Amino acid sequence: AAIARLLAGARKSPAPPAREAPPERDVSEEEPRVGVFACRCDGIEEVVDLARVLDHARGLKDVAHVQEVAEACNDEGLKEIKRQIAEKGLNRVVVAGCTHRLYEAPLQEALREAGLNPALLERADLREGCAWAHWDQPEAATAKAQELVEMAVAKARLLKPVPRSDRGVTTGALVIGGGLAGMTAALSLAEQGFPVHLVEREAELGGNLRHVHYTLYGGDAQALLRSLVRRVEENELIRVHRGAEVSEVSGCVGNFTVRVSDQGAGNQGIREQVGEASVTFEVGAIIVATGGQEAVPTEYLYGEDPRVMTQREFEAMLAESESDASLPSSVVMIQCVGSREPDRPYCSRICCSQAIKNGLRLKEVNPRARVFVLYRDIRTYGFKEEAYRQAREAGVIFIPYDLDDKPQVVARDEGLRVLARDPVLGERLTLDADLVVLSTGIVPNENGALAGILGVPLDADGFFQEANSKVRPMDFERAGIFLCGLAQAPHFMDETIVQAEGAALRAAILLRKGRLESRPMVASVNERLCSACELCVQACPYGARFMDLERGVAAVDPILCQGCGVCVMVCPNGASQQNTFEMQQVMAMLDATI
Repeated sequence: AAIARLLAGARKSPAPPAREAPPERDVSEEEPRVGVFACRCDGIEEVVDLARVLDHARGLKDVAHVQEVAEACNDEGLKEIKRQIAEKGLNRVVVAGCTHRLYEAPLQEALREAGLNPALLERADLREGCAWAHWDQPEAATAKAQELVEMAVAKARLLKPVPRSDRGVTTGALVIGGGLAGMTAALSLAEQGFPVHLVEREAELGGNLRHVHYTLYGGDAQALLRSLVRRVEENELIRVHRGAEVSEVSGCVGNFTVRVSDQGAGNQGIREQVGEASVTFEVGAIIVATGGQEAVPTEYLYGEDPRVMTQREFEAMLAESESDASLPSSVVMIQCVGSREPDRPYCSRICCSQAIKNGLRLKEVNPRARVFVLYRDIRTYGFKEEAYRQAREAGVIFIPYDLDDKPQVVARDEGLRVLARDPVLGERLTLDADLVVLSTGIVPNENGALAGILGVPLDADGFFQEANSKVRPMDFERAGIFLCGLAQAPHFMDETIVQAEGAALRAAILLRKGRLESRPMVASVNERLCSACELCVQACPYGARFMDLERGVAAVDPILCQGCGVCVMVCPNGASQQNTFEMQQVMAMLDATI
């Protein structure tokens, strides 16, 4: 994202003329002529005997050309494939090399530039699924590679051209939430040249950052807040909607229509900016950055005794104190308050570091202050472990406790008394304190209504659920919508900033395309077999299926379809089929292994 900002100026200069592909050949009346290209990259040939694999391929039906290439995905390999398509009149291509998840796009583009439909490409995985998996069995790996190529050729013979659909992309983006994540994402997009609508529910920007005064490493969080707010308000490409919320979203990836409503005349929201209670606009991408909130404790006398407070309230006290005389001389902190228990089973990750941060700050102001931390586990992971060491050296005392024997807080006129049992010593402890500070963790906001409006899921704890925590951590299953920050899960500030930048770049990649094109592997409907049962519409996780009411059959939006095959599985009549994975093609692959 940082690099994209630096390159933003280049987007304003005239783009080089697009390279036009030649007209697509009509191969529907041609006999199959399959070209097989095998890669020897990344250790494939060290395990698999490619010569034997290629000899086997030469004897397969309708194979017109067989060739070994160093790397089919690089410029030289792609040029060679295009050259052989032209010289040998190939109308189907099999590339045997790495997994189909890699380099699909450049290989399909090579077919397009050679005049073939991209759907006429088939892949055989000789690397991850063969050479790498069976590195110590070269003979068996070679036999498996021969079968994989034979299956690919059997399927390729039956591949059909798939017509492509495309759709324009609206340039702007919507960012929901004006906290640290939302402002970071909005600025990242705006500084890349994209207009942004930033919607904040409250009357002022900042979110939880307004309550953070300093970081674990001494950074000035309030200075960061002022800088972000100033940059957002001064950026001409960012339109801020304060005191407002998203009330309606329609459309799909690249073309969302959004209605934002004012929450009340008392807020400086849309009414102040545009003179009306709601406004409608169109965007190409949406980023969810609605944040979270500090959990409100219900135990340890919180709300009953003013000397019991949360870490956030204690941090504000430390930040606002003018001298050590106004600060407590004895503090007991209790960790995991309401967390890692049946009602809230997750760890909020930041609480241990927050306790250590505030403990160190108190010891810095008043080295004679006594600080006790009652904990179940100290989770200052990574380099934060150094702060834990510094706290111990500064005199902060860490005492473990068990969940089934939690501390007790007793109010007295002369101060608070905390009763606890140290499971290591096996002794009961009595700690007198001026203050008891509770580490309560982070809980999600009320996200249900917005999740319903956006058509995206929540996890079991109420946070927004990403598509995949490993490979798509900032995406939703619904295309064109991304997420970051506390809306997804508890995060530290630096993690929130990085994730917001990442979500902004994910959105920018979409917006920069200008047009969206369907992929070859999308579902189709045989209208003669469709009974309009709507099972495919209900099952589609991407919202790509709908009922064509005029014709009384199910239909597919090819731009939204991701080719998952769920609709094919649930169709009782076999009306739904998946291009490049039609029944006849799959059965041919299975028959090839017999």
